[in-house]
Amino acid sequence: MSDVAQTLARLSAILGAPDGDPVLLDGGITNQNYKVEFGGKAYVVRVPGEHTELLGIDRDAEWAAACAAARAGVGPPVRAMLEDPPILVTVFVDGRHVTEDDLREPAMLAALAGSLQAMHSSAERLPATFSAFRVVEDYAHTARSHGVEPPDGYDAALKRAKRVEKALGGSSHDPVPCHNDLLASNLIRNGDELRIVDWEYAGMGDRWFDLGNLAVNNGLDEPSEEILLEAYFGKPPDAGQLAALRLMRFMSDFRESMWGTVQSAVSEVDFDFEGYARDHFDRLHETGGHPDFDDWLKEARRA
Repeated sequence: MSDVAQTLARLSAILGAPDGDPVLLDGGITNQNYKVEFGGKAYVVRVPGEHTELLGIDRDAEWAAACAAARAGVGPPVRAMLEDPPILVTVFVDGRHVTEDDLREPAMLAALAGSLQAMHSSAERLPATFSAFRVVEDYAHTARSHGVEPPDGYDAALKRAKRVEKALGGSSHDPVPCHNDLLASNLIRNGDELRIVDWEYAGMGDRWFDLGNLAVNNGLDEPSEEILLEAYFGKPPDAGQLAALRLMRFMSDFRESMWGTVQSAVSEVDFDFEGYARDHFDRLHETGGHPDFDDWLKEARRA
């Protein structure tokens, strides 16, 4: 019996007999996701990939975050979490991935800001922490331990990241439950309804990383950044808030580049992780070299 067949057999004891064969969903790099119907209801069955612990993924935290997101009305309902291997089962969201064009719609951007605000302001406490500043260091260590060096310029980027870390302080950076991986593939739209999926990197972290990660991953321009922050905070953003967002765009690309570096060392998936890492590293250098970068640091300190 295949691993997937064994998983379905285990789930049938919880959800009833499966209706038809599982359908592999597009978009997974780290994991494989299947759409499966049990008892006439559609679910997503997430089968974890190999070596995901080397990427800092905590499956207990993922389960807790997915349940918290469901309670907040942000994520789909969770139906099961198996152990050994950790198989997460959520209700299938009938919709499509959000696009950059979608996020040019102020209403959709405001809906997403509201979803993040609902999660960040909840009383949930996740059993894991997330700091982009520590993650890039951890990924460098992991890559080196597997025989792969970080990209050229890593040390210079790390020095710049330390300046960013010193600049970001105050209560708005206190730990809150965060997603930390707001790619378009993790945002599902059904009409005006929005759901955030794939909480495997979730942890107690800085809301500004979520906001910056969302902005850079989805190509938000400056007017869209302002719409996002105004919708999130309920008033037009000040210079310090805009600076914090742009500094976290830098940290998001740093994290993505180092994630790709680790994946190039450990993953067996047929994907150009080296190119992925290089693209994000090139963009972080562009952000770090922006003529306003030092001004962003000053404004963030004043905020």
